[in-house]
Amino acid sequence: MLFGMPIWVFFCIVFIFVSGYMAVRAMRAEHKVEQHFIEKEGQVYINRIEEERERRSKQMTS
Repeated sequence: MLFGMPIWVFFCIVFIFVSGYMAVRAMRAEHKVEQHFIEKEGQVYINRIEEERERRSKQMTS
């Protein structure tokens, strides 16, 4: 017995905390991946807008 409780109860409590820590860690990693994807897609959109501006400015000067 550890701290007046059976060892299996102690291990269950420890596993609950470890599981919570791993869940928070996974959420942070997923958020980071989502932000990277959003930034990448935003850059693609900005590039398309710039290309369209260049195309229109070439048409206006021609």
